[in-house]
Amino acid sequence: MKTTVISLGGSLIVPGEVDVKFLAEFRKVILGRKNERLIIVCGGGKTCRHYQNAARLLGAKSSPGLDLIGVASTGLNAELVRVIFMPHSHERVIHNPTEKIRTGKRIIICSGWKPGFSTDVDAVLAARNFGAGRIINLTNVDHVYDRDPAKHRDAKPIEKISWNNFLKIAGKKFMPGMHLPFDPVASRLAKKHRIGVVVMNGRKLGNFKKFLAGKKFVGTVIY
Repeated sequence: MKTTVISLGGSLIVPGEVDVKFLAEFRKVILGRKNERLIIVCGGGKTCRHYQNAARLLGAKSSPGLDLIGVASTGLNAELVRVIFMPHSHERVIHNPTEKIRTGKRIIICSGWKPGFSTDVDAVLAARNFGAGRIINLTNVDHVYDRDPAKHRDAKPIEKISWNNFLKIAGKKFMPGMHLPFDPVASRLAKKHRIGVVVMNGRKLGNFKKFLAGKKFVGTVIY
């Protein structure tokens, strides 16, 4: 059975409040993949931001405390996603993406793992652990751009890019909360293990379905 890792951005799960409509549609798409094992790694979204901001207001200044809040928020989101896929999902959320598990379930839900690691890194580690050659990164942008489209109106979308060239855009260091479609630490790890990543807007689930069906889609392939 083919295995695919999906990095499900927290901004899709909890853009403000839990997005029940999105999760219902996402579930339909995933349950339609009958002959594929799917590993879904969940981000923290606004759950993370709300709690981290509260901690800062109460005097917390830096890692590892804020990072631990971020990891915990991914766990809560992952538990929500796992429950909505029952009885098709593995019986518990996987916190360590390198853990060896045996299961007959074809949907496995993962949270974040360690302070200082992004869920992008966790997705790469899960891909390596479960033998997946690609990661689908469902985020809140349509493409990777040659520069930040929020700051530069002339930013150009990229349809295909090598890891070497992507790393020139991404930089070298991961910072919690950074708004890149795939963080530089995870990118170097994916490059090392020859794992491809497809970046696309997770809110456009029709486009996601086209990709899964092997049809033309809007997004960026990083190879």
